[in-house]
Amino acid sequence: MATRNGSAEWRGDLKGGGGTVKVGDGVFEGNYSFSSRFEDGEGTNPEELLGAAHAGCFAMALSLAQTEAEHPPESIHAEARVHLRIVEGLPTIAKIDLDVTGSVPGLEEDAFRSYAEKAKDGCVVSRALAGVPEITLDARLA
Repeated sequence: MATRNGSAEWRGDLKGGGGTVKVGDGVFEGNYSFSSRFEDGEGTNPEELLGAAHAGCFAMALSLAQTEAEHPPESIHAEARVHLRIVEGLPTIAKIDLDVTGSVPGLEEDAFRSYAEKAKDGCVVSRALAGVPEITLDARLA
């Protein structure tokens, strides 16, 4: 299997400093700061990147589950909202809400939800995030 890379560089102290994150060999590069992570400042943050990774992995896992069941999707739109909270005095990812809408001809809503649950449990990123206390799922057909 492949090895994937990400990198970050931080300059300065926690509140006054800033950094850049890079995905792969520069496919995406963005700035981040204390403000973009813990307030409403401009830039990205690790939690947004984690949310994008989770949504992407989940969408692919759902496509696989449906295709294997001979219900290949026309499209799947997934979002992951990562909730950063203070738990026992430390910033913690306390919850992730997965929201998915699929366009799958000939598939009933209940079956779509069942495939979505299977994908949520089996996706590589979901498994890597097993320490997150709560991962919710809202799944519906378009």
